[in-house]
Amino acid sequence: MSRFISTRRTLGVIATVGGSLLGAVLVAPSAFGMVAEPVGSGSSPVPSPQQAPTVVHNIVAAGMAGWQIALIAVGAALFAATLAVFTDRLRGSHRNVSASAA
Repeated sequence: MSRFISTRRTLGVIATVGGSLLGAVLVAPSAFGMVAEPVGSGSSPVPSPQQAPTVVHNIVAAGMAGWQIALIAVGAALFAATLAVFTDRLRGSHRNVSASAA
């Protein structure tokens, strides 16, 4: 294995771990953002008053239309196919070709 490939692989691992840590740092504040209950003051703790439960009614007029879902799926498939072709051609251009006389 050449030194260049080893360096690329190491940098890829570092980038992956760094991206994961960055994602965790960006998501963690919203995950841990909760309101703490007051404990009470003085010698006699005061219980928090009970509130009536909040009722939320979800009203959905319409979801995403079927043609939009199909368009997104086709776009994602075309993007993946294009990326695969470019990657294959890029990797193919770096291969060492050895011709042997028959």
